[in-house]
Amino acid sequence: MDYRLFPLGENAVMIELGDDIQLDTHHKVQMISSFLDHQSIEWMVEYIPAFTTVTIFYDPMKIIDQTNHLSPYQVVCDSISNWFTHLKMDDSIPSRVVEIPVCYGGEFGPDLEFVAKHNGLTIDEVITIHASGDYIVYMIGFAPGFPYIGGMSEKILAPRRQSPRLKIPAGTVGIAGKQTGVYPIETPGGWQLIGKTPLKLFRPQDNPPSLLKAGDKIRFIPISCSEYKELEDVNND
Repeated sequence: MDYRLFPLGENAVMIELGDDIQLDTHHKVQMISSFLDHQSIEWMVEYIPAFTTVTIFYDPMKIIDQTNHLSPYQVVCDSISNWFTHLKMDDSIPSRVVEIPVCYGGEFGPDLEFVAKHNGLTIDEVITIHASGDYIVYMIGFAPGFPYIGGMSEKILAPRRQSPRLKIPAGTVGIAGKQTGVYPIETPGGWQLIGKTPLKLFRPQDNPPSLLKAGDKIRFIPISCSEYKELEDVNND
């Protein structure tokens, strides 16, 4: 497996696994994440998977006691290199399928018409295409629980807004470029908004607080406004 190591600040090492957002690179990120989940590494504080990298944060004070001739950074790099001699690509890493109900258009999706016109499609065609995608959560970032979801059809790609909105309600589904995502909390944002889900993606009272995680497969399920209201009442109970 090809990879490169870079220092990130004084207490982190970034493992770079590729230059582009690709499914093969994503599988490598998931494999390393799965490996780290099952290890007990005294000096590791946490790890953060992204599109093409996995960053490992470490506690230098827990490494200084282990060696007198190598820097903490070099110790961590040597450990990572040793891991890679034993790691093999494994396509059997389990992944969840999470269904996300979405009420498209109207007040929930003010940019749906723009996305349709931008691609020469009808609104119904955009909804059908968006709800038929083969989606994977590549990473969580930007805001707590925000999923960067790949696999959207290029037939409905759309540019970011020139002027970002200051407030986007939690649960809003958006499109930016070739990606789609769901805003888990109220936050500013510049994506094109096409719908909204009644599901709560960020649940600070739970552990983990994010409903979704990298590697999840996503299915968007179109629902009516009345169904949205019913599910919203259930999720607020």
